[in-house]
Amino acid sequence: MRFSHSAAIWAAFPSLVPGLLLVEGITAEAPPSEQLTVLFALAQERIGSGSEADLPAIQAWRRAFSQMGLKPTQYRSAAEALLRRFRKEQTLPLLHPLVDLCNAASLAFALPVAVFDLNQVEQFLEVRYAEGDEQYIAFGGEVEHPDAGEVIFADAARQVHARRWTFRQSRRSTVSATTQRALIVSEGLHAGAADDVAALLERLEAALPGIGCRALDRTILSANTPVWSDGAA
Repeated sequence: MRFSHSAAIWAAFPSLVPGLLLVEGITAEAPPSEQLTVLFALAQERIGSGSEADLPAIQAWRRAFSQMGLKPTQYRSAAEALLRRFRKEQTLPLLHPLVDLCNAASLAFALPVAVFDLNQVEQFLEVRYAEGDEQYIAFGGEVEHPDAGEVIFADAARQVHARRWTFRQSRRSTVSATTQRALIVSEGLHAGAADDVAALLERLEAALPGIGCRALDRTILSANTPVWSDGAA
């Protein structure tokens, strides 16, 4: 398994900081992480009395969405969407121990966090511009084809695992009760992204044993080292 961003993505978004965490031993039977309350408190502190739209990390993704030709208030990064919901409800629904932990970390750091079930990914994941014939499965089961030029997460079978970059994942590779091995991806574009992405991954890795799983690898990619691989043939 490998993960990368295309050269065209790096050229268009040179401030990009992608962080990866490879996780195994995942179980849906684990209790919710004790870290949820801590991370929710950090998120509340980060928002304060203002809006998530004021946060530098969110503003950077808004600029990226505008650069991609998307209206930022119509298509929000996953982090902004979660923060909006959290600000209104002060909590998030419990879905799966690993997903819940990643969502809470996304709130606390105002960064998008995606979790992909690697058993549903063919050979690799590449963040690239769509050609228009790739296939995406929405959460309702509908099959969609991203527009040519849209930023997607795609695999070797031309299956799309996320649309509009950090907007929405596919049903195909979402974490479920049968997931045992996953790749966590968090990306930042703001001035402090290198520190924030690294801190988010460190926090997640430390919390994983509390939900019965463990990290096998943790890495930060760059334009000079744009490809990660788990070493498998």
